Amino acid sequence: MSEPRKGIRVPLSPARRMVCELLHHAKKVPSLPLKRTISVAALAAARSQCRDKPSWVSLFMKGYALVARDRPELRRTYIPYPWPHLYEHPESNCAVLVERDWAGEKAVLAAKIRNPVGHQLASIDRALHTFASEPFEKVSDLRQLARLGRLPAICRRFVFWQTLYLSGFKRAKRFGTFMVSTLGNLGVEQMHPLTPLTTYLSFGPIAANGEVTALLVYDHRVMDGRTVAGALVDLETAMNGPILAEVRALTRVAA
Repeated sequence: MSEPRKGIRVPLSPARRMVCELLHHAKKVPSLPLKRTISVAALAAARSQCRDKPSWVSLFMKGYALVARDRPELRRTYIPYPWPHLYEHPESNCAVLVERDWAGEKAVLAAKIRNPVGHQLASIDRALHTFASEPFEKVSDLRQLARLGRLPAICRRFVFWQTLYLSGFKRAKRFGTFMVSTLGNLGVEQMHPLTPLTTYLSFGPIAANGEVTALLVYDHRVMDGRTVAGALVDLETAMNGPILAEVRALTRVAA
């Protein structure tokens, strides 16, 4: 009999090193997931009438930012040094996950949309398109992540540590106040994604009847489950209120 073939060792790429670093810090967060089925039937109908359909990511991102504008707990973060305290940012900054080709492999990276409430949906969509398609060197957030991924492990660990744990302002500016991503376009719902940020918003596939499962993973040190449950109720209200109104305005412009 021939000897069994051995596999090969594959070194960690800069992209994998960044994922490992993110998860190292995310595992320190005592997070819990809550989900709620919401109806976006009217929004889906209005979106279908748009010439340039806004992405569901931009719709949910801005809807959640509207909720966070009125719920300051969603703009807070736990800072352990120099003593444990909560920092509250004046506005929401979203870290949105995008898949890119990086050095010959697929990599999921985070780019930031600052204050989504202050942007039109079309502007948010343009930014998302830029994150997904422009060369790395033309996108500041991705360029910075590429540099971090190439640093020695001890340097990368220090950069993350001093940004996440010392200054709430720097943390919100560089990492964001919440994260959003979805695998709904692949027919998948996430169960408990990890993040070092206070909240992580995800949603599943949009059903034919307009129902969708919205998931919010939250840092239990910052808020409790009733607050998060209320935020999910408010999210449905925002999606069927100001977000629906903005999408309907887009259809009138197109007409």
